[in-house]
Amino acid sequence: MRIALDTNVLAYAEGANGAIMRDKALKLIERLPPEAVVLPVQTLGELFNVLVRKAKRRPSRAREAVLSWRDAYAVVETSASVIVNATDLASDHGLTIWDSVVLAASAEAECRLLLSEDLQEGFTWRGVTVTNPFAPTLHPILAALLRALQE
Repeated sequence: MRIALDTNVLAYAEGANGAIMRDKALKLIERLPPEAVVLPVQTLGELFNVLVRKAKRRPSRAREAVLSWRDAYAVVETSASVIVNATDLASDHGLTIWDSVVLAASAEAECRLLLSEDLQEGFTWRGVTVTNPFAPTLHPILAALLRALQE
């Protein structure tokens, strides 16, 4: 099963929202098989922005973080088909274009889950289900995956 990570998961792992969320994000990411994790390229650009603007990192340090994530996991490019699908998604479901790009790229990469705190819990589009990995109760698919990985 392929799993896409949204920007907030990466930003939390970088400590942009404090130590508690950093530790939760890192614990989650460490449990996922690296070969199953996908990063829509949009999330890397957004991560740079969050690290510079919110976390007040120097651009060179934010760049290092982006490159580190890019090197660690498969990246899904924002192709023309991703953009067209994202515009359909934004038009049909009222999402922002940028969230739509992340979801469309996740679908293009044949992900089953998109881990995101920002999008609607349980929303499914073209086989990708959005779930908040920090919710008190995990989505059944994510919960089952994490249980299976413990065994």
